[in-house]
Amino acid sequence: MQASNRSTPIANDLSTIFVAIELSRKSWLVTMHSPDKDRMSRHKVESGDHAGLLALIERIRERAARALGAAPAVVSCYEAGYDGFWLHRLLLAAGITNHVFDPASIMVDQRARRAKTDRIDGEQMLRTLMAYCRGEPRVVRVVRVPSAEQEDARRASRERDRLVKEQTAHTTRIKALLRLLGMAVGNPHRRDWLSWLSAQRDWQGQAVPPRIKAELEREHARLMLVRQQLDALAQAAAEAELTPAAAEMAQRSDLLLRLKSLGPVFATTLTNEAFYKDFRNRREVASYFGLTPSPWQSGGTDREQGISKAGNRRAREKTIELAWLWLRHQPDSALTQWFRQRTLNASKRIKRIAIVALARKLIVALWRFLTTGLVPAGAVLKAAKA
Repeated sequence: MQASNRSTPIANDLSTIFVAIELSRKSWLVTMHSPDKDRMSRHKVESGDHAGLLALIERIRERAARALGAAPAVVSCYEAGYDGFWLHRLLLAAGITNHVFDPASIMVDQRARRAKTDRIDGEQMLRTLMAYCRGEPRVVRVVRVPSAEQEDARRASRERDRLVKEQTAHTTRIKALLRLLGMAVGNPHRRDWLSWLSAQRDWQGQAVPPRIKAELEREHARLMLVRQQLDALAQAAAEAELTPAAAEMAQRSDLLLRLKSLGPVFATTLTNEAFYKDFRNRREVASYFGLTPSPWQSGGTDREQGISKAGNRRAREKTIELAWLWLRHQPDSALTQWFRQRTLNASKRIKRIAIVALARKLIVALWRFLTTGLVPAGAVLKAAKA
């Protein structure tokens, strides 16, 4: 039997207009349910036309007010993605209650080949919004939107990560080209490296061939530009005047820096990506980092699929790196002892699995340190600067 596409009003929804916005680069599909109608309506708005979107919502609201005798409230939603959070702030400023959904948390049809269109997605998102507003638990995950100041404060650490990756890529390419000739690499990070390269000879006493040398010169120029931008970024961060939100984040970063094994990059990244949020418990912390287990249980089948990886990728990568550094610089801590006991005589594969469990425990311990001041058991603090 084919299910009906018509949406039936619910008792708690009789005074609310529900709006689901399916965003794309070409156009926005707005799916709405108004209490004066017994079905969904769909409207297309040009991409980025926020004035047209607000005018559409206001037009539907005025029509519903004439039918009901009072202006209904408006609740909207859209999926987190390319457009970021500016639309969320715009809707809130217009007096509209808005929710940003995690798109991976919206339930879909489990058939092997399912139909997917903007129309179907809009209807599914609208039904999810209505269920969420009814108070149905775990029907969807709602993104915690950072403030504009918090979002701007973390741009520096994200840009630095991209520049460091570009620097590594250019350096690796230079090494690979010289490896083809069996020649020494030297230090490509030096500005006079090209002069040094001109004096190098291969096993036949020949200089670098002209085309490879031209490619090396272009690669080295890009490497120097990236290093220049990294230096400028570090200088700008040191000289910048902090907003109240950025100052609070910097204060938390400085607190993390008190722990041995945490340097400025790790402390800043973890604060900018995660610890500016107010988590309610340790499960929320581990979930946001994507370090929670994913069991698979069905009948007699019971197996573990590994961590969910559903959280903040940047924060998770830094946490895994930090876990290895923690073992080196905090050898007497309880977390390090826990890891050593469970990986005694273990293979490298088992250690790589165990380091993820250590990262989960470590990030919870750091969250407690920031919120309660409780130092991780056995951890060493850096000596105070004179």
